[in-house]
Amino acid sequence: MANYLVTGAAGFIGSRVAEMLLEDGHRVLGIDDLNNAYDVRMKYWRMRGFSDYENFNFHQFDIGDRRIFEESELKDYFKRYKLDGIINLAARAGVRQSMEDPWVYLSTNVNGTLNLLELARQFEVPKFVLASTSSLYGLRAPLPTPETADTDHPLQPYAASKKGAEALCHAYHHLYGIDVSIFRYFTVYGPAGRPDMVMFRFIQWIFEGHPLIVYGDGDQWRGFTYIDDIARGTILGLKPVGFDVINLGGHETLKINRLVQILEELSGQKAVIQYETPHPADLHANWANIDKARNLLGWEPLVNLNDGIANTVDWYEAQRSWVKQIKTNYSP
Repeated sequence: MANYLVTGAAGFIGSRVAEMLLEDGHRVLGIDDLNNAYDVRMKYWRMRGFSDYENFNFHQFDIGDRRIFEESELKDYFKRYKLDGIINLAARAGVRQSMEDPWVYLSTNVNGTLNLLELARQFEVPKFVLASTSSLYGLRAPLPTPETADTDHPLQPYAASKKGAEALCHAYHHLYGIDVSIFRYFTVYGPAGRPDMVMFRFIQWIFEGHPLIVYGDGDQWRGFTYIDDIARGTILGLKPVGFDVINLGGHETLKINRLVQILEELSGQKAVIQYETPHPADLHANWANIDKARNLLGWEPLVNLNDGIANTVDWYEAQRSWVKQIKTNYSP
C-alpha cells in the first residue's frame, strides 16, 4: 500500500484518479476547495463513491492559499503517513473562462503548485505529478503535436499559468531532486465530465432542446480522450522518470460537426445548430503525438470514441433528472 495526496479530488480527472488508486488498495488524501467554477452538484456527485473506502480522507482547502502550511490536519496526516507522491490535479481550467478572471488562475495553478512543491520539499515526498495542458502548444503546433513543440507563446491566461507551473516543477526537480511527471492533457471527456466542456454541453443541449452553439464553422477538430484512459495514464506516471513532460491524448480525432451527428444518432434527436463567430481563445485543431507515453509508460488509449461517447450519453440519460439542471458556462 502506498500513500498519495490527490488535489482536485472532486474534479473530473482527480476523482477518477483517486478512485482507481483506492481500487488498487492505496491510501488517498483528497484535497479540493469545492469552488463554484462550475455547478458544485457535479463535484458532490463524484465524491459520493469515496464513502465506500476506509483508506480515503478528505480535506477541503484552497491549494493557492499560503495558510496551507499552517493546516494542522494536513501536517498531522503527512507525519502519520509518509507520502509516496503528490498528484496535483487541482486547477482552474478553461481557456475562455481564464480571460474573465485571470487572477484566480494564477492563484490556483501557479501559487497552488508552488505551495505543493514546498510541501513535497519539507516532507521529503519523492514524487510529484502535475496536470498541465495541450493549450500550451498554441497556433503553429505540428499535428500530431509532440512534447518538443513550442510552448513559449501561450495564447490565454490559462495556458500561461500552466507554463508557470511547469517551470516551477523543473526548478524544484533541479534544486531538490523531486521526481516529476508533467502531463499535458488533450480534450478529456466521459461520464460526469465538466459542464463547460463541449461533450457535456452538446449532450445537454440536444436532449433538452436548447440551441446547440458551435463557435466557428464546425470543421475544427479535436483529439478526444476518455476519462479512464487519462486516469490510468496519470497513475502510470507515478513511476520514476527524473523530470519529464508527457502528452496524454486520444488516438482518434473528430470534427465538431461529426460529433454533433454522432450525438444526434445516439439521442434520437435533432440538434438545432447555431453557428457563432470563432472565439479567439480556441484552437482550430488539437491532436497529440503520444509516442513518449507509449515508450516511457507503456500507455495506450483503450476506449474508442464510439464506445466512450455512448458511455457518456448513457450516463447523462441515467442522471438526467438532475444533470439537465446543470448550468454550462455557455447556456442559452
